[in-house]
Amino acid sequence: MAEIIQKDGTWTFDGDALRLTPGRDKNVGLLRRTLGELVVPLQALAGISLEQGKKSGRLKLRLRDGADPLLHATGGRLTEPHDPYQLIVDSDRYGVAEYFTEEVRTALLLDQIPSGPVTEYLLPGPSVPLSVSAGDGTVGFDGERIRLEWNWKTEDAKAAAGTRTLAVADLTGVEWQPAVGLENGHLRFSVRHSPTKAPAKYDPNSVELWGFKKDPLMALVAAAVQARLPHPATPADDRPREPEAALPSPTAPAPAEDDHDALLRRLRELGELHRSGVLTDEEFTLAKQAILKRM
Repeated sequence: MAEIIQKDGTWTFDGDALRLTPGRDKNVGLLRRTLGELVVPLQALAGISLEQGKKSGRLKLRLRDGADPLLHATGGRLTEPHDPYQLIVDSDRYGVAEYFTEEVRTALLLDQIPSGPVTEYLLPGPSVPLSVSAGDGTVGFDGERIRLEWNWKTEDAKAAAGTRTLAVADLTGVEWQPAVGLENGHLRFSVRHSPTKAPAKYDPNSVELWGFKKDPLMALVAAAVQARLPHPATPADDRPREPEAALPSPTAPAPAEDDHDALLRRLRELGELHRSGVLTDEEFTLAKQAILKRM
């Protein structure tokens, strides 16, 4: 067994898996502390490296593509304090870190673990139920349904739609994007047959993030949802399909377009017309009030 203990955390390797336990140091990110201990099977690893600096260095794990739903949902955008696959190492512990690195590399070689992508998730993702409040909303996830609730900072047209519930079966993807510089981030759920290019501020299937402390916790929701979606390597033909809608009977009226989504689209269109100067303040206010009454 190989083990390295640092203020940043403790990594242990027993030959079959790595156990990553976050430390209690104030510099450990909120996401790592909330995620807790991770057990990474050797089969999920593509490699390990040690980067040495004058005062401290870093142990880094490289996972195989598609092995971890957290990495897939965040697209490699987790910063150092929150990345569970990095460990800060004091310079006087480089010897231990080198030994740890060699033990893992030797096991990868002996077990002939390939470094290429995998066809199924090898880590389970965060446990549910989950509930996180950040940005302009609160997201709850019970393993089957996502509940989006808005707060007083939510844009009016988006908040007017009220609490939103999405079934995992209706999703085609999920993405977490952190705020960078002046650009806000988001947690976005892609809903089948409802594509949108609207900014997260106006998208009822997204939470807008502004770079505050709890933003990274939304990545846990993204990972938990991603773990329950078809693996990205799953062929399109093998993915679940929606049942074909039954044809309406001759005497029954054809189903109309979903009023809720249509009204939201209309609100976004009005907002764009107002911002571009086509509608005056008074015209925009009257039109928006008429639509909100229909909701």
